[in-house]
Amino acid sequence: MKKVLFASLLFGFSLNLFSQQLQSQEPPKGASITIGVLEGGGSLIGIDIEKLIAPKLGLQMGVGLVGFGAGINFHFQPSINSSYMSLQYWNQGIGASHTQSLIGANYVYRGKRWFTAQIGLGVPLDKGPAWPTSMTQPPIMLTYAIGAYFPI
Repeated sequence: MKKVLFASLLFGFSLNLFSQQLQSQEPPKGASITIGVLEGGGSLIGIDIEKLIAPKLGLQMGVGLVGFGAGINFHFQPSINSSYMSLQYWNQGIGASHTQSLIGANYVYRGKRWFTAQIGLGVPLDKGPAWPTSMTQPPIMLTYAIGAYFPI
């Protein structure tokens, strides 16, 4: 009888601690800010803001020095911290500094805390006035970026 009572008390105490642990965790974040090289639509240095609109679906917009972009992100887990596939639009340069516009798919790796990097392929939509006249624009281009993200 003493063993059953002891086991019941131990089980109840453990269950109480576990429930307190669950209650003390902060709620999951539903948005993030990413800062880095070639973020913000392929800008030299840019910033992207992403908002989850469903458990695994996010929308992002970004700007930087000098460019802008947007994307639809399909996360592998129902969390802003998870890696994802993205369909993105990149506008590299603005006005006289506009080099090119691309649309493409990227794989975006997100570390558990802050690191992020992406790689993908883009199809050029147009050339801007800053595109070098001595270069031919390829039909498919490698896209990439690296930076830090912060859930908010």
